[in-house]
Amino acid sequence: MNVNKNQSGTPIVIGIDHGYGNIKTASSCFRTSVKAYDTEPTFTSNMLVYNGWYYIIGEGHKEFIPEKQNDDDYYILTLAAVGRELYARNLESASVYLAAGLPLTWVSEQKDEFKAYLLREPHVDFVFKKRTFHVDFVGADIFPQGFAAVAGQLGTFRGVNMICDIGNGTMNVMFITDCRPQSGNMFTEKFGTNQCMLNIREQLMRKFGSIPDDAIIESVLRYGTADIAQKYLDVIKAAATEYVAGIFRKLREHEYNSDLMKLYVVGGGSCMIKNFGQYDPKRVIIKDDICATAKGYEFMAKQRLQRNGGKL
Repeated sequence: MNVNKNQSGTPIVIGIDHGYGNIKTASSCFRTSVKAYDTEPTFTSNMLVYNGWYYIIGEGHKEFIPEKQNDDDYYILTLAAVGRELYARNLESASVYLAAGLPLTWVSEQKDEFKAYLLREPHVDFVFKKRTFHVDFVGADIFPQGFAAVAGQLGTFRGVNMICDIGNGTMNVMFITDCRPQSGNMFTEKFGTNQCMLNIREQLMRKFGSIPDDAIIESVLRYGTADIAQKYLDVIKAAATEYVAGIFRKLREHEYNSDLMKLYVVGGGSCMIKNFGQYDPKRVIIKDDICATAKGYEFMAKQRLQRNGGKL
């Protein structure tokens, strides 16, 4: 296969949504998981090689940590995300401008540290999916989660609108009034879908003494069903319905009123509202593109670069 270098001099903007459950780019999604080996493992289909270590990407789940820059995992996952995007473009060498984000109310405190974390090495060589990449990281922007998923449609948000971004670790809430984000009216709750997963596991173990594989539970949450015994399915559905009811309770605590505003639900957890929620589809709009936030990061970064005349 012929591979190319990005020789135009214009950096490639790559948006990465560093979720607690999944890493998303504009065109891909994989589990937030890293397993490190000092020798090459047996199965290498999603292997990244960097600094003499072998990393298997996307098996299992990473433990929730509020500050993503506290270990090396999210840096390795960033390299894997960049590798996926360059692989798709058939490039082996490129200048890359990163567009990433953090939960709404954490951005102001953590963005400088997270940016420095992502840009800690300006020139990086690594192997991903058995292809060698050289990347020059030329800059980065850190944006607020949730808002990014709707940034490209901001001009359509007339009246009062609530945005609810449901991720694996957190739920982010913000208001947009007459096309303007309300920076003083944003909230981050540790009420992501992982809270639902923990409750489901606990209930299944208590009732049946066994727990299906996480992939089966996730299938029920994502699609509303799975090929398992009805008694397991009933418990999972009941717990998911209870969790979604909890989401709406928390939204009402933040002054959500379906008669006075529209609700836009984004993020990986939006499928749970669709499958287990009770709502008026005319007043609750579900954006179920799991890559929407990563696409939004790219949109905002490109806008900022254009305003600066292409200057980094």
